[in-house]
Amino acid sequence: MREIVINSENLKQILYQIQITFGGEVTENWGKYTYTIDNEIGKGSIKYIPFDWGINYLQYDITFFDDVSFIIDASAYNPIHFIYCLNGFMEHRFEHQTEPNRIEQLQSAIITNKEGCFNYFYYPKNSELEICSIQVLRKSFLKKRINNISSLNQKLYSVFLDTDYDNRFSYFGNYNLKIGEFFKKIKKVKEKGIIRILKIQGLVLQILATHITEHDIATNKRKLNTSLNKDELKIIRKYAQKITKNISKDFSLETLSTESGLSQAKLQEGFKLLYGRTVTEYIRHVRLESARDLIINSDLNISEIVYTIGFSSRSYFSKIFKEKYNISPNEYKNNVGVH
Repeated sequence: MREIVINSENLKQILYQIQITFGGEVTENWGKYTYTIDNEIGKGSIKYIPFDWGINYLQYDITFFDDVSFIIDASAYNPIHFIYCLNGFMEHRFEHQTEPNRIEQLQSAIITNKEGCFNYFYYPKNSELEICSIQVLRKSFLKKRINNISSLNQKLYSVFLDTDYDNRFSYFGNYNLKIGEFFKKIKKVKEKGIIRILKIQGLVLQILATHITEHDIATNKRKLNTSLNKDELKIIRKYAQKITKNISKDFSLETLSTESGLSQAKLQEGFKLLYGRTVTEYIRHVRLESARDLIINSDLNISEIVYTIGFSSRSYFSKIFKEKYNISPNEYKNNVGVH
């Protein structure tokens, strides 16, 4: 086990303390700090983006080659951690606890500690970690007039108002694929500079809102209106990803049911729950989004794009493209695309 004891006034200092102990380097670009490592300890990156409204965003895309523990005293700013594991898992415990709590893949957690106390964050070896953590700095956050927290449930309301850091709080939620979808969108943002930061900021807010909504549902003991269990929803997500990566393949509800082992009814229910679309609507949505990206970022003509995304009729493609985006593919190419 490799341990780092970290005392810091902000996340940037944490990255530099990790770099001093583990090697690698920290770079800065447009207010985003990136720690990268490629040695016997680990490979990958940890990214940090501070926003001026009391929010920090931390993103792990890293594999450690040994078990790692970060022992962090953040009394200077003592944030509320909103954590989500897209891939892999991690564990957390407060210093007075002997046994950690695990945050599994697709699970969320909300954690904050008392002033002067340590958080123990554990990351397993040889696991491809994809983790995002939103940190709310309560004193800065509450100074912003737009950040009205009065609508929060009583538990979270008291946590946000605890600016003297008198109390611990932890909540380990259920599986949540909506946060995962927002997280993946952040990872796919291609723009540079201020446009990139603004796009990420919007998605970070959506992740934070989803964390709070999930906690509210759990606090009020409301359950998702679904017959699907956690493993079945993971299968739904797996096949949604498969569709996205193979957009030209002729998927059908029947073949997906046979491959996945889920009934057609469960597939439809799962796609509606997670993506707000039936299976057919989801396939069409993914193809149209891919077509729009290809129009902007490739030299393919419209007919070639139609074939690439798996449609056989250019006229049908043009019809549904215009229905979705209120502009024809050719008009989009001429007026919006770069080619």
